[in-house]
Amino acid sequence: MLVRPDEKVPMARLLTFLEHGERMAHDCAKAQAALAEDSGTRHFLLSQAKQEAMHARVFQGAIVWLAPKHLCDVPFLPALEAYRRIIDDALARRDLMETFLAEQVVLEGLGEAILTRIEQGLVKRAAPFGPLRRILLKQEEAHHGFGRRQIGGAIKLGKTDEEDLRQRTQQYLGLTDAMVLALGDLLDSIDEDATAWAHDVRTFLPVWCSA
Repeated sequence: MLVRPDEKVPMARLLTFLEHGERMAHDCAKAQAALAEDSGTRHFLLSQAKQEAMHARVFQGAIVWLAPKHLCDVPFLPALEAYRRIIDDALARRDLMETFLAEQVVLEGLGEAILTRIEQGLVKRAAPFGPLRRILLKQEEAHHGFGRRQIGGAIKLGKTDEEDLRQRTQQYLGLTDAMVLALGDLLDSIDEDATAWAHDVRTFLPVWCSA
C-alpha cells in the first residue's frame, strides 16, 4: 500500500504545494526563455518549461487518486506568493541572473530536496511507478544544475557579484524556510520533521551561497 488511509489527505496537500511550485517554475522558465540571448539557453529553458508542466500534471493526478474531495484544499502559504512576486520583479527588470538564482538554484534546490525525501519514503513502501518518479527527480536535478552552471560561469567571468548573490540567497532561503515550516502540522501528521525538510535545501546549494 502506498500510504496509510490517514496519510492520504496530508500527502495530497503536500503534493498540492509541490504542484503550485511546479506551475510557478513553468511560468518562470517560459519567461526566462524569452529573455535568453543564446539559442542553447533558450532551448533548455523551453524544455524545462514543458517538463515543469508535466510534473504539475503528474502531481495533480496523484492528488486526484489520493484525496479527490480535497482538490481545493490548498495550504495557504504567503511565502510562496512573496517568492513569486520577487521572481516577477526580477523578470520585469530583465535580470536573468537573479531569476536563475531564485528559480533554478534555490527553488529547484527546495524541490529536489523535497522530492528526495518523498522518494526515500516511497521506496520504503515499495511504491509503484519507480521509473516515472526517478525521471521527475532527474529532471529537477538537471534544472538545478543548469542554474548553478549559469551563475558559476557568470561569477568566473566577473559578470555578477558573488557577495550580492550570497545576500540575495539568504532572502530566498528565509522564504523557503517559511514555506516548509508553514506545513509543519501537515508534515507532523506523516511523521516528518519540518525543520529537517527546511534545512535540506541548503545541502543542494553551491558553496558560494553560504561562504
